[in-house]
Amino acid sequence: MNFAVYLELLRIVPVRRLLLVGMVARFPHSAAGVLLTLHVVQTLDRGYAAAGTVAALVTIGIAVGAPWRGRRVDSVGLRRALIPSIIAEAVIWSIAPRLPYEWLLLAALVGGLFTLPVFSVVRQSLGVLVEGQSRRTAFTLDAISTETIFMVGPAVGIVLATQVSTVLGLTLVGFATAAAGILLMIYNPPTRTGQPGALPAPSDAEDQAMAVESVVAAAPARVNEASAELMPRAAVPMLRRVGGRVGSRFTWVTIPLAVVMAVAAGAGLALSGTEVGIIATLEHTGREEQLGLVFAAWCAASIVGGLLYGALHKPISPLVLLLGMGVLTIPMAFATDTLSLSLLSIAPGLLCAPVLSAASEKVADLVPEKRRGEAMGWYGSALTSGVAVGAPLAGVLIDTAGPWGGFVAVGVAAALIGTAGLAAQQVRRRRAPVG
Repeated sequence: MNFAVYLELLRIVPVRRLLLVGMVARFPHSAAGVLLTLHVVQTLDRGYAAAGTVAALVTIGIAVGAPWRGRRVDSVGLRRALIPSIIAEAVIWSIAPRLPYEWLLLAALVGGLFTLPVFSVVRQSLGVLVEGQSRRTAFTLDAISTETIFMVGPAVGIVLATQVSTVLGLTLVGFATAAAGILLMIYNPPTRTGQPGALPAPSDAEDQAMAVESVVAAAPARVNEASAELMPRAAVPMLRRVGGRVGSRFTWVTIPLAVVMAVAAGAGLALSGTEVGIIATLEHTGREEQLGLVFAAWCAASIVGGLLYGALHKPISPLVLLLGMGVLTIPMAFATDTLSLSLLSIAPGLLCAPVLSAASEKVADLVPEKRRGEAMGWYGSALTSGVAVGAPLAGVLIDTAGPWGGFVAVGVAAALIGTAGLAAQQVRRRRAPVG
C-alpha cells in the first residue's frame, strides 16, 4: 500500500476542487431522504408504506433520468446539460411539499427524473483528469467524501424536520441543490480529454476505439441479412434501420460492462436493505434515537475501507468485493442491541466504498470516452435500481421473520450476484481461444 498517492492526488488543483464541489453538491440530497419520509409520515399524516412509495418514485425517476442526463453531457456539454436540472430542482422541491399526497407522487417522479447528475458528472470528470492507479485513488476519494456527507446529511434533515418544518426543509433542499448546480456550471469541470485541465486527447487509441465501434455497429446489419429469409421482405429494410440505430447507440455495451452494472445493482441492494434492517432492529429494541451511532460506525468503516483500497497497487475485482460484502452482511442478523449492531456493521462497511470505487473504475476503463457520460448514467441507474429492490426485499423478510431476516435476505442476494459473476467469468475464460 502507498498512502502517499492521496497527497499526490490532492495536490492536483482541478481534482481537489472537483471533489470539494462534489461534496457540496451532494449534501442537500443527503438530507432529502429523511426529510421526505418525515414529511409524508408527520406533516401529511400518512404511514411508512406511503412514504416508501414516494421514495420509490423518486428512485424510479433517478434511474430513468440518469442515462438521459449523462447522454446530454456527452452531446451538448456540461453547462447546457445542467440547466434543466437546476430549474427543476428549485421549482419542483419548492412546490412538492405544499401538495396533497396524490400530487406529491407525481412531483416525486418528475423530481427524480431531473435530479442534478452530480454522481455521473464527478465520476466522468475524474476519469479524464487522472489515469492509471491515480484514477482508482480518485474514485476512492469520491466514495469517501460521499460517505462523509451521508454521516452528516441525515442528521441535518432530522433537525430541520423536528425543529423547523419538513416543508421549509424540502424547499431549502431544492434551492440548495440548484445553487450547487450553478456552482458546477461556474467551475465547469472537464468531461472529455483535451479540455482545459484534462488529460491530453488520445490519437491512435481513439482511432482504434472508433474502428472497433464501426465493426460492432455493422453487426445488426449482418444479423438482419442472415435472417432475411425468415421474414417478409418488406420488414427487412425497417429492421435494418432499427437495428442499425440501436446498435450504433449501444456499441459501448459489452458483457464485462454488464457484469459491472450487475455489481452496482447488487451493491445498491445490499446497502439499502442493510439500512432498513438497521432501522428495524433499533425499533424492535426501542432504541430508535441511537440510529446515528450505528450509521456513524457503518459509514466510518466504509471510509477506512476506501482509504485502504485506494492505496493498493493493484485493483480487486468488484465481484470479489461484492461477494465479501454480502457474506459479511449476514452476521448482522445476530445483533441484539446498539453496540452489537454497530460492531457487526463494521466488517461489511469496510467493503462499501471499495465496491463502488472498483465498479466506477471498471466503467471508466471499459467505455470509450465519448460514451462515458451515458455509461456513468446507466451505472447510476443500476445502483439506484438495486436500492429500489433492496429496501422492499428486506422489508418483506422483516415483516415475516423479524429484523434479522432483512440482513440475511440482502446479504445472500448480494453474495449470489457476486458468485454468479465470478462463475461466469471462469466459464468465459475457459472457452476463450488460447493464443
